[in-house]
Amino acid sequence: MAEVNRNFLKLASGYLFPEIARRTRAWQERNPSLEILRLGIGNTTEPLTKYIADAMHQEIDLLSRRDTYTGYGDEQGNESLRKALSEFYKREYGVIINPSDFFISDGAKSDAANIQEIFSSSSIVAVTDPSYPVYVDSNVAGGRTGEYNGINYDGFVYLKGRKENGFIPSPPDVHVDLIYLCSPNNPTGAVMTREQLKGFVDYALRERAVIIFDAAYSDYIREEGLPHTIYEIEGAERCAIEINSFSKNAGFTGVRLGWSIVPESLQSGNGEEGVVHRLWNRRQTTFFNGASNIAQAGGEAALSEKGRAECRSLVDYYLGNAKIIKEGLESIGILCYGGINSPYIWAECPRSMTSWQFFDFLLEKAHVVVTPGSGFGPAGEGFVRLSSYGHREDITRAVDAIKEHIND
Repeated sequence: MAEVNRNFLKLASGYLFPEIARRTRAWQERNPSLEILRLGIGNTTEPLTKYIADAMHQEIDLLSRRDTYTGYGDEQGNESLRKALSEFYKREYGVIINPSDFFISDGAKSDAANIQEIFSSSSIVAVTDPSYPVYVDSNVAGGRTGEYNGINYDGFVYLKGRKENGFIPSPPDVHVDLIYLCSPNNPTGAVMTREQLKGFVDYALRERAVIIFDAAYSDYIREEGLPHTIYEIEGAERCAIEINSFSKNAGFTGVRLGWSIVPESLQSGNGEEGVVHRLWNRRQTTFFNGASNIAQAGGEAALSEKGRAECRSLVDYYLGNAKIIKEGLESIGILCYGGINSPYIWAECPRSMTSWQFFDFLLEKAHVVVTPGSGFGPAGEGFVRLSSYGHREDITRAVDAIKEHIND
């Protein structure tokens, strides 16, 4: 008899964003004549920029001719894109990374979920709380936890991010094997300083742990002195994997293109260099046929001088939206965090509402959808995440609606 992977049955309730969609859809069915304004899921809305789109059109033209058609590419990614990424890290961050350490994928979310497959199912995992749900759910499905106890999962080490520590927790005070970090953080928008990130690198080197560092929002960091990549920290190449994406700076949420850096110098728990790199290479070449060659052409264009200028302009647009949201909510007395080096605003629920109560309130009264903070972990209770991904006019209308109805 074929049996299911019972670890999937441990997953608590539905995935956060489908649950938001379900509730929103049910409300819309009850109120078909009313328009919903969305500040919820972090899905980009502005069109692809010209130079980057032209590069993908040119690739399509090549694919449409017999003499220039190409099929499968390298599972690790096109060599030219991997070289372009290596040059990008050196040029913008002053970090030297071998092109062979880059693995091109169909997005950061896929890599964040898949990377755990190459580590032992007995690994002790630490996640920040709140955190992006895929870090937790992929490890639950991978069998690294006990049951959900109504608050969190037995077996995880939760690193609490609260107002008192600026939503940046300290390294674990017990031994762990894997540590998931995201900076700028999704959902709180908090950015780790060099000193804070160094604390985690020092811990990982001492404990022979591996950090999985999600830098998908690094282009939103505009304040001087904040690290954009974990490899700005000495020793990180021996203990950290970095995941990144073209989704939120080039608008590739639907195009799907990202990368992971798995240095050959990365050490496993027994101190052996290169084994993690080799296993990830084996995993990708076994289960993945490589990212779209059309998307990779766009990614290479996005790393060029013209492409980088277009990406910065696009990020500026969303940061402008974030400023409108943050200032609008603060004007009515709602405490807000993030929104400066991040596209997300982490807002404290007023009048002691829970996250889902405030979600329902905003949907019912202002017809605005946000993301309940409790969906990102127990420490997210009492907060909501608002996304700046939207057309400027819709962002303004949504903020005005919240301001108008906040006291209803």
